Amino acid sequence: MFKELKPGLLMMLVMTVLTGLIYPAVITGIAQAVFHDQANGSLIVSNGQVVGSRLIGQNFTKPDYFHSRPSAAGSGYDPTASSGSNLGPTSAKLINGTTKIDDKKNEVVDFDGIKDRIVHYCVDNDILYESSTPLDGFKDRQGNLDDVKLIKAFNDDKAPFVFTPKAPIPADAVTASASGLDPHISPGNAQAQARRVAKSRGISVEKVQALLVQHTKGRSLGFLGEPSVNVLELNLALDERFPRK
Repeated sequence: MFKELKPGLLMMLVMTVLTGLIYPAVITGIAQAVFHDQANGSLIVSNGQVVGSRLIGQNFTKPDYFHSRPSAAGSGYDPTASSGSNLGPTSAKLINGTTKIDDKKNEVVDFDGIKDRIVHYCVDNDILYESSTPLDGFKDRQGNLDDVKLIKAFNDDKAPFVFTPKAPIPADAVTASASGLDPHISPGNAQAQARRVAKSRGISVEKVQALLVQHTKGRSLGFLGEPSVNVLELNLALDERFPRK
């Protein structure tokens, strides 16, 4: 019986060493030598500190930075919860958004729909629009937009709130990627934000646009995908070239 088991045991031992030790060690060595940056997560270092990865987006909210696209990964760009919303294009939740009652019995946003995101995008970037009701009626005491009021108005069956931008809104500005981690935005999305960023930093739009062109990457191999802009890299370049006052 041992004669029959011996070849199998020896083969298992040899294959364990080959595939479990030698092969991973060789591949790891090649990756570190030839693709060191990619093998270590495509990390971005600024002033000696790791500030992020070229492969994973981050959330930016200040007016002097370019903003990333929405994210459905956890609370936003959470690599441990990568996912999209999984809502179809005809979903009322995706389009209008939904609210819920929290533990303190307050009505809060459950999901900010595309229409709500369009309102914020237009207001933030000074894009002209038409609305069936003045936006002042949807603001709180501090003058900020009240998303709960907006979402409830969009879901009003009798007289839904109608908000129409006078310029096309880039799709990636109001929709999340399938992974929720996309670090890029489209050049059109970035161009629409350029005026806000320039005004906030006290520089000309032309300077911001010139920097934007420098950080716009073309299609892979010249024909795959679409041109894109890495938001983190662009914002770091902004801080380097035009420091915030």
